[in-house]
Amino acid sequence: MFQRTLKIPKSISFFLFGARGTGKSTLMRSAFSSDTSLWFNLLDLEVEERLARHPMELQREVLLLPPSVQHVVIDEIQKLPRLLDVVHNLIETHKVPQQFILTGSSARKLKAGGANLLAGRAALRTLHPLTAAELGNTFNEAEALQWGTLPKIWNVDTPEEREDILRAYANIYLKEEIWGEQLIRQLDPFRRFLEVAARQSGKIVNHSKIARDVGVDVKTVQSWYQVVEDTLIGFHLDAYHSSVRKQLRQAPKFYFFDVGVTRALAQMLRVAPAEQTSYFGDLFEQFVVCELNARNQYEQLDYRLSYLQTKSGVEVDVIVERPGKPTALVEIKSTKIVTEDDICSLQHFLSDFPESDFFLLSRDPKPQKFGRIKAVHWRDGIGEI
Repeated sequence: MFQRTLKIPKSISFFLFGARGTGKSTLMRSAFSSDTSLWFNLLDLEVEERLARHPMELQREVLLLPPSVQHVVIDEIQKLPRLLDVVHNLIETHKVPQQFILTGSSARKLKAGGANLLAGRAALRTLHPLTAAELGNTFNEAEALQWGTLPKIWNVDTPEEREDILRAYANIYLKEEIWGEQLIRQLDPFRRFLEVAARQSGKIVNHSKIARDVGVDVKTVQSWYQVVEDTLIGFHLDAYHSSVRKQLRQAPKFYFFDVGVTRALAQMLRVAPAEQTSYFGDLFEQFVVCELNARNQYEQLDYRLSYLQTKSGVEVDVIVERPGKPTALVEIKSTKIVTEDDICSLQHFLSDFPESDFFLLSRDPKPQKFGRIKAVHWRDGIGEI
């Protein structure tokens, strides 16, 4: 059992979102005793069918709970969004004392159904794959870049078992999360889209090129990216610009949430990431960006992450806008030995951001200073940022 860093609300009700396999149910069972909690697992077909037919059964059961039962957990709430109306009524009208914990691996059906997420009466939390800090002494950088950090991956030892887990994850996502929930009409083109999109993870999205590669129109590709984001296995990084209007005209980057799942979707599990290759560098950048994203959400910092690229192609991997603190420009390099050549992109923007902090995050354990640019190991740099 890994010690997760997500801060769980102690008294108010909350939603816990996260992609399948991130450990939501495990975390909730460790946090809320079965003796003091009432559980509804909507992955259990009998439970789902019963509440789908008679949603008011939820209300009747909760109203009969003894004072010793303090929590009501509904696992995979997106399967029955109508239950949110019942929960809302229990909180608002009946003033029940129980804390509601509502987990979900997709916001798609909640959005489509117009669910109000309890009209602000519940907090929102997101669970990510394991971070380096959560893995602690078991963390191994090379294994994380090859297999990702889903909890199941770190509970087995052999490459064969890890391959099986990741292939199964990709298939279950397609068959249960996408096809089973009827989020798309044709599975095979979407499967091809996922492979192409996974190979482009961390790149600026070119909807037209992907549409040509997959054999669909641009609007379909755009809608499929939204499906991937709504099912929580990826996120956009918008382009940075001081003008919001100009920012919206630029294409975003898209990152999948875990490098192991990315490699599985891209059909690259048999290609071991080799140091000093562009593929290794891309995986390392994705991993560090995902760590930044998770840390930002876990600590509820409300930082805004984006990327910056000039018309001439000079790019900074991540811009971190930090309320109350200077904006941080972050370049990510997979090198083990940082040289002045690695800071060229950051140097380009020194005069444009006179009040900002500049970081080069790498695998080099030796910290260095290049004028205003601080070069540090990625784990130390994430902590400083």
